[in-house]
Amino acid sequence: MDRKKKNISELTRISEEEYLLIEKNPVSVLADNVRSLYNIGSIFRVGDAFRIGEIILGGISGRPPHPEISKTALGAEHTVAWRWVSDTFEETLRMQKEGWKICVLEQTHNSTDIKDFRRMEGERYLLVVGNEVQGVDQRIVDMADIVLEIPQYGTKHSLNVASSASIAIYCMTR
Repeated sequence: MDRKKKNISELTRISEEEYLLIEKNPVSVLADNVRSLYNIGSIFRVGDAFRIGEIILGGISGRPPHPEISKTALGAEHTVAWRWVSDTFEETLRMQKEGWKICVLEQTHNSTDIKDFRRMEGERYLLVVGNEVQGVDQRIVDMADIVLEIPQYGTKHSLNVASSASIAIYCMTR
């Protein structure tokens, strides 16, 4: 069994130009007042890896161009479509009225284990991830079509927002 690591020329990747033209997954991410620019950059990088539709940066969430976002995004801030909104609740409401299924990543009573999520053909999904301290705005949680939770078995109560967004994006686009 050959387990030699691939060199950079063997890691076939498409160009930024090709990426911009290919079809994206029907999943977008809304960052609800995410403070850390490094977390925002990481979400961009994962968004690029799994070809999400767009990232919506809401409220106090940082926006490109910024060196701290670029440090973790590694250029994904140029390939993943993004926009900023001042009010994440209003934007979520608007998108739900347009037919998007609202998926909140949060720990609630009666949440759905992320491993049980199945994307329905023809549906568009908005994944809402929350602030590092407060989580997702309760008004958005209340209006969600589904609340997804990542089970945890250690001593900590939550994962870093970029880590949890990565897991959720992977599960929602597979």
